[in-house]
Amino acid sequence: MNWELFSIIGTIAFAVSGAIVAMEEEYDILGVYVLGLVTAFGGGVIRNLLIGKPVVLLWEQGLYFQIALFAMTLVFLMPVKYIRVWKTWEAFFDAIGLAAFSIQGAFYATNMGHPLSAVIVAAVLTGIGGGMVRDVLAGRKPLVLKDEIYAVWGMLAGALVGLGWSQGAWQISVLFALIVILRMLSVFYKWKLPKRSLRNAIVGSTRRSDS
Repeated sequence: MNWELFSIIGTIAFAVSGAIVAMEEEYDILGVYVLGLVTAFGGGVIRNLLIGKPVVLLWEQGLYFQIALFAMTLVFLMPVKYIRVWKTWEAFFDAIGLAAFSIQGAFYATNMGHPLSAVIVAAVLTGIGGGMVRDVLAGRKPLVLKDEIYAVWGMLAGALVGLGWSQGAWQISVLFALIVILRMLSVFYKWKLPKRSLRNAIVGSTRRSDS
């Protein structure tokens, strides 16, 4: 299993995602780079803070930084028609990034001897943390907490790694494929978690009390 290849694909997918969000919000080129880098590396930084790994490890990822910067520059210069083509495949590449980063985060935590709960948190934050920070910086509600089943698949990856069910190379490969497939199924069938909105009830109650 070429883990480095999947990490590169995930880095590109997340960096380009952040860059496109920045352009949709009409940010300048600095905003494009900031949102792209935050999306690609923000989850790992938050994870390191929580599980006790040095944050400075981020600066050792020189190759990934270069790849992310190249991808963001390319998408910034790319004609809109090609960006539309990318967006049709965005969910698939994003699923690869989610699977690779979630499993990576889970193994970071297990190798440090952390309990299952910390392994799950590390997996989720590595997989979705950057996207959440990106949405906040873009003035959006984090989509992973609102519209899609996304974080759940990161939690599943963390749980399976933390329980010791993914120790061998073939088991990790199966887990990786499982997360990608589940993510794509949730996109295709528009799976959503149950939610309850109080907005209409509160607004209606306020209007009745005012009248």
